[in-house]
Amino acid sequence: MEPLTAEEFSKRLEGQATAENRRKYEGFFPPDKRNGDVFIGVRMGDTFALAKKFKDLPLDEVEKLLESPVHEIRVGAVSIMDFKVRDSKAPESLKKDVYELYLRRHDRINYWDLVDRAAINVVGAYLRNKPRTILSELAKSSDMWERRTAIVATIALGAPDTFTIAELLIDDKEDLIHKATGWALRSAGGPELVAFLDKFATRLPRVALRYAIEKFDKDTRTKYLKAKAG
Repeated sequence: MEPLTAEEFSKRLEGQATAENRRKYEGFFPPDKRNGDVFIGVRMGDTFALAKKFKDLPLDEVEKLLESPVHEIRVGAVSIMDFKVRDSKAPESLKKDVYELYLRRHDRINYWDLVDRAAINVVGAYLRNKPRTILSELAKSSDMWERRTAIVATIALGAPDTFTIAELLIDDKEDLIHKATGWALRSAGGPELVAFLDKFATRLPRVALRYAIEKFDKDTRTKYLKAKAG
């Protein structure tokens, strides 16, 4: 059995890097959007598979992975966090520790895929039987990734949380927040979504609206898009 250390995880992951995959990332992640990250060229599927093998990595070692400038290593870190809390045998104390690590080191969870990989289960699912005030606080943050966590986490919660946070973000200027908001709204669905759109469709950013109505029939989609167009 491999030693459960950040160093061993990083070594194993780096051994799966290829120049071809690195070139793909060069095109998919524009240099001016990388926040200083380095991409070594490991497929996300391979990163997730290795993270699953290391799901028992101690949290202090996971935090070391979060410190890495290598994007795939940090994807591995949040994936390990996700696997930890999704384990049916995970105690509440561990879920709390993982949740607190996520929020405390949000400075290293600073790209859309890092947020999306863990926010639903690490943050959203943890809050199911707890107060949700942290989501409103995150939604009002100056940090766009904290705002994205706020709305993506509600995918685990649904109504009314999704609609509460979506309303807080309705005037957000960032496209990646618009997309996440639309995704969360679509996931929530139901009559609550119809009521939300009847009230806010004209104010929602177009991309958020388009994402939110994807599962509606053509006539209903047309109605909301025409309302948005004015």
